[in-house]
Amino acid sequence: MMECLKKPWTYWVGGVLLGVLNVVLLALSGTVWQVTGGFLLWGAGALELAGFEPFKWEFFKLHHAKYGEIILNHNIFINKYTILNVGVIVGSLLATLLASQFKIGKAKNIKQVVFALIGGIMMGYGARLAAGCNIGSFFSGIPSFSLHAWVFWIFVVLGAWLGTKILIKYLL
Repeated sequence: MMECLKKPWTYWVGGVLLGVLNVVLLALSGTVWQVTGGFLLWGAGALELAGFEPFKWEFFKLHHAKYGEIILNHNIFINKYTILNVGVIVGSLLATLLASQFKIGKAKNIKQVVFALIGGIMMGYGARLAAGCNIGSFFSGIPSFSLHAWVFWIFVVLGAWLGTKILIKYLL
């Protein structure tokens, strides 16, 4: 068992397993795999705890059909999106620990940390503009022939190319 965690899986094995798990997720929860919706609710819940009223903002009015029940029942941190995200994080940690591959890396310099923070903020903002992250767009959007997923794919390719150029020039 541990040996299969240490060696890379073939694309076929990984793809089939992810596809089967996505179908199971859809059957059990009624939703496809997505990540940023859970993080969005966590952020809005944190803002609400700080005294803001994010659920009165226009964004949540537009997305009431998706998040309305969660908001009305005050289940900001306990809902299907959160459970899925926590499951992915805990499952990844468990697999890494079982394979004896866990280690905490150290940043090379402060520039690497700054670039990582800027990149993370840009990715989060882009995920909201694109109606989801690469999981929601690629993994769930492209199989359903969603137009936003194909537009997202074009810009992911362009962004990866540009990011590689920046990485090579400034960080390596």
